[in-house]
Amino acid sequence: QEVKIFRALILGELERGQSQFQALCFVTRLHRNEIIPSESMAKLRQKNPRTVRQAEEVRGLEHLSMDVAVNFSKAAQLSSHIHNVCAEAREAIYTREEDVKFWLEKGVDGSMFEVLPRGSDLPELQRCRLCPERWRPCLCSYSLSIEWYPCMLKYCKSRDAAGRLSSYKCGIRSCQKGYTFHYYVPQKQLCLWDEET
Repeated sequence: QEVKIFRALILGELERGQSQFQALCFVTRLHRNEIIPSESMAKLRQKNPRTVRQAEEVRGLEHLSMDVAVNFSKAAQLSSHIHNVCAEAREAIYTREEDVKFWLEKGVDGSMFEVLPRGSDLPELQRCRLCPERWRPCLCSYSLSIEWYPCMLKYCKSRDAAGRLSSYKCGIRSCQKGYTFHYYVPQKQLCLWDEET
């Protein structure tokens, strides 16, 4: 179904009344050419697999408004991986309305999605970092960075016996990308990292 899943595990702060960890899942549409095909990755063996790698290309920060909740028990038809990857985040799986429209056109059951309140719908809804009360609903932000992922194939050129140039796959180009997800939480207690320091 062309699905991309981000899972975040945030360690709780026990002195602030939080449990051991909090899990979040963000599910978005995977666009073509965003990541290289797994078959290509399998064929192109990585030399020195234990080396810590630096990304060759830094792609810009993307801000995503995750305005729809996904029902965990029905999400398997969207992607079979959600059941394993998002098991700890059953009540905190989010996606975007524009991605939902795409999946609905592909025939996915719409009953797994629930539109969440937005700042434009509720003017009193504040960003969590500005919200004074821990039990009040607010708009949370969570940022993450993928430091290294295979984003494109590299092509090298060679000349054949007749001197004609041809290109062939000779490696993987790596990228780094940052994301900030904005989403509704029913109480600020679920978003304590998003406070002004």
